[in-house]
Amino acid sequence: MSYIPEELKNRMDSAKIVLVTGHYGSGKTEFAVNLALAYADSDRKMAIIDIDIVNPYFRSREKKNLFEEKGIRVITSAQTIQNADIPALPGDIYAAFDDPELFAIFDVGGDPVGARVLGRYSDMIKNVPHELFVVVNANRPQTATPEAAVSYIRAIEAACRIQATGIIDNTHLCGETTEEELAEGRELSSKVSELTGLPVVCHTAVRRLVSGVDPGDVFPIDIYMKKPWE
Repeated sequence: MSYIPEELKNRMDSAKIVLVTGHYGSGKTEFAVNLALAYADSDRKMAIIDIDIVNPYFRSREKKNLFEEKGIRVITSAQTIQNADIPALPGDIYAAFDDPELFAIFDVGGDPVGARVLGRYSDMIKNVPHELFVVVNANRPQTATPEAAVSYIRAIEAACRIQATGIIDNTHLCGETTEEELAEGRELSSKVSELTGLPVVCHTAVRRLVSGVDPGDVFPIDIYMKKPWE
C-alpha cells in the first residue's frame, strides 16, 4: 500500500464512507483517485462513487478501467450518459449503506450546488462511521484566504447537511507547483483549522517534491486526471 500519513490512515481505517469535496480546481478528484488507489492493495472491499454532476471535466469515473483493474468497484451514472450534466444518480449508491463490508469513497461535486446531492443521503451517512473531507487549495480565489475558505466550508456543510470532519491541504499550481506553494498551503490550512476547529488531516504533494525525504504528514500523489486537451 502507498504511503499514507498517520492521521489520514487512522480516519480511513475507522470510516465506512469517506466523502471528498472541494472547489473546482482544488484537486479534489485527483485526491479522491489517489486515495482510492492507495487502498487498492488493502484487504478492504472498495468502491469509488462518482456523484459529481456539476463539473464535466476531471471526473473520477474517467479512470473506471484503472479502478476495475485494481479491484475497485466504480459506481456512477449509466455509461451511456456518463458525460451528461444531469442530476441522474444510480441506485447502486445504496450499496454503500446496505453492504456492511463495502468501504466507499465518494467524489462529490465541487461546490455547494454539487454537495447538495449528498443531502438526499445525509441521514444514512450519519448512521455509519464517515468522514467529510474538504479539499482546500490556497491558489484558488474562492479559498485563497482563511476567511474565504471557512465561508466555503460552511456553505458545503449547509448544502449537504453533514458536518465537515477534516481539511485536506491540496495547494498546487498544476505542473508549476513548488515548495513555496506547499508552504503557503500549510500556512493557510493551519489558519483555517484554527478558525473552524477542524483538523488538517494531511497535506498533499506530487511525488517528485517528496521523493527521497520522509513524507511525514504529506500524502504523495500522482497525476491521473489530465486536461481534456492533453
